[in-house]
Amino acid sequence: MQGKLIRLGIVVAEFNYDITQLMLQKALSHAKFLNAEVKVILKVPGTYDMPLAVKKLLEKDFIDAVVALGAVIKGETKHDEIVAGQTARKLTDLSTEFGKPVTLGIIGPGATHEQAVERIEEYATRAVEAAIKLVQRIKRLDEIKEVPEPVNIE
Repeated sequence: MQGKLIRLGIVVAEFNYDITQLMLQKALSHAKFLNAEVKVILKVPGTYDMPLAVKKLLEKDFIDAVVALGAVIKGETKHDEIVAGQTARKLTDLSTEFGKPVTLGIIGPGATHEQAVERIEEYATRAVEAAIKLVQRIKRLDEIKEVPEPVNIE
């Protein structure tokens, strides 16, 4: 996609707002730094609520990839494991169903609030960077019609 901006959608959970809002700011800044265009920011109540919003974004022709941002903090039960595991599974399913990258910028499960705060920038920027790289590499792969010898796509 050389010469063409990569168009991102970002889905961000409102739950654990103190963490996710900082993640959103870092993601927006990194997307701009990498010359990607954020077309839509869609806020959802919690991480578990992301799959439907991600699906709606993937249906749009003007979205090349979706970045999912959230924080699933460990509580007294294993609820965080259910939320994070089921969300990750469904986001992966949607990515393969639509043939567009959906990247996982979700902190947890098992993270404490303090651990989540420490990971804000890392998770947000890595999710944006992964979305951009995947769009570029898949586009290059799609352009290959015949391969007489091995090809390395980076």
